[in-house]
Amino acid sequence: MCGIAGFLIFDRAASASQKTLKVMTDILIHRGPDGSGYWTKGPVALGHRRLAIIDLNTGQQPMFYNEGRLCITFNGEIYNYLEIRDELLGKGYSFLTNSDTEVILAAYAEWGTDCVNHFNGMWAFALWDESNQRLFCSRDRLGEKPFYYAVTNNTFIFASELKSIFVHGVPKIINEDMLDTYLCLTYIPAPYSFYKNIYKLRPGHSLIVENGAIRDQQYWNVEFVPEKDAIKDEKQIFTTFEALFNDAVRLRMRADVPFGAFLSGGLDSSCIVAAMSKVSDLPVRTFTIGFQDKQFDERPLARLVADKFETDHRERIVVPEDLNGLIEKLAHCYDEPFGDSSALSTYLVCRMARETVTMVLTGDGGDEVLSGYTIHQGEKFTQKYQKGPLLLRNRLPSFFKLAGKVLPGTLGTIAERTNKVLAASNLDFIDRLEQKQSGLDKDLRKRLLNLQNGNFVSAAAVIDDMLLPVKSLYNFGKLNYWLTKNSLPDDILCKVDRVSMANSLETRLPFLDYRLVEFLASVSMEVKLKGYTRKHILRETLGKELPHKLMKASKKGFSVPLQMWTKGGESMGRIMEERILTVADAGLLDRQAITQLLLRAKNGNTGLDNSLWVLGMLGQVLRNN
Repeated sequence: MCGIAGFLIFDRAASASQKTLKVMTDILIHRGPDGSGYWTKGPVALGHRRLAIIDLNTGQQPMFYNEGRLCITFNGEIYNYLEIRDELLGKGYSFLTNSDTEVILAAYAEWGTDCVNHFNGMWAFALWDESNQRLFCSRDRLGEKPFYYAVTNNTFIFASELKSIFVHGVPKIINEDMLDTYLCLTYIPAPYSFYKNIYKLRPGHSLIVENGAIRDQQYWNVEFVPEKDAIKDEKQIFTTFEALFNDAVRLRMRADVPFGAFLSGGLDSSCIVAAMSKVSDLPVRTFTIGFQDKQFDERPLARLVADKFETDHRERIVVPEDLNGLIEKLAHCYDEPFGDSSALSTYLVCRMARETVTMVLTGDGGDEVLSGYTIHQGEKFTQKYQKGPLLLRNRLPSFFKLAGKVLPGTLGTIAERTNKVLAASNLDFIDRLEQKQSGLDKDLRKRLLNLQNGNFVSAAAVIDDMLLPVKSLYNFGKLNYWLTKNSLPDDILCKVDRVSMANSLETRLPFLDYRLVEFLASVSMEVKLKGYTRKHILRETLGKELPHKLMKASKKGFSVPLQMWTKGGESMGRIMEERILTVADAGLLDRQAITQLLLRAKNGNTGLDNSLWVLGMLGQVLRNN
């Protein structure tokens, strides 16, 4: 796990500046505190910051191969590098190191740009092919590792993080077309960034830069099998899943440094720990954070798992004082607006884990591949609900809306939720998906964007564009495509990568082994989501080994008590208000609408905490600019 940066000047007679390369690379020292490397030759420059995990003594980069004709800067891990190495040894290749980096170089020498189809891992790399005067860049299938790039002044520039692009001299020009999308999704989806002329390489894609041109090629995609053709044999599914999962965990435990696992108290991370415990000679080191508010505190559940599998368990409780300066740190981590508030708790658990280990396994990705979100349940309900009489479907939401206003207490709350579910089920898929995103609701966004007089690129249009490749797919397949290809890499994986690397910690995600992802994309919805039970496959396999109390617990994840922390008058509340007013001062959003929103929050209106956080993080990024 490392940081990479570099550039290629399209003029072959030009000489790349090593001074510029060093500044670009060293600003990423948090991603690689164990070493650095800088290489320039003519118009090309490759830089590297190293976090040593495998082959601690001979894995330095940039690394050369084939008598120096190939050179690479690489971020990530190729988990099956030993198997590929053996295959290449059989073909007559030789190796000077025990690193996965050298395996990538030899694989390229053998298979060319098709080498990425042989890798099982996470990666972002740039490989210079001297013989062909070609820069080959690639990002892993699911997007675990980041790759930003820009073209300016006849130069192709790339890096692990935006800050490196900026110090090269690319200007920070806000892409206002992404405002509504950010406010809706709470992140900026690839290939876009928050800045004009700077892009994210999409997961499963490579770039070939040669002869002054850039060619984007997709080398992998996940194909969601139509329900009529999907695998439905539960015995076969359970056997195949368990074998693939255990192998994914085994491969990700290859390391030459101390490692452990995040343990949130949820199903996914608990199954990771269970699988690790089977093959580890030593107690697995586990890390949990908790909160004083019991509603968000999963420490008791995590302890059940830690006790059962006899882990070396560490936990820490988060108090408001831990948040001092964290808003500024998070904005610096992401370099662009990122409004997923669970980044707070993820940052803190990464900081705690790094005190004793250099790498952890996490349960991220389990919800996406195993149908673990409530939105999966909602989509399945919608599929059935829309088969009902139209007259009834038109009237039911109004009935429950009225009931929510007149019924007391819990009954009223249940009626209000039912109204929202039924109303959403009457929408078309794009509108329903937009409504269920975690950002601001559509009406509030329209008021905030009033300065644009409605002339802005809508989030719905961006979502629609992202789903064009699966326009003819059934709705449940479209949902899984959206989660896997968009919200997973640009929200979940982006969140984990930036805050883990800010703490010089590597994270590995067994649920995102591409073999597992491809297999589960071929499994019937009726098995993944049996009835309305989420993660049925996991529950019926590894879940059987977990404490019964955990299996019955409601889903929490690394959610945080945001409402308490952003409460008006508290220190965090004041900080967030200052940041939100920065957005108004910048003229990006309507000041009157912002003032009204803050007033509602001060008057005790509930349910605004997430909106305040999303806007506050936007304001903090603007301050950093």
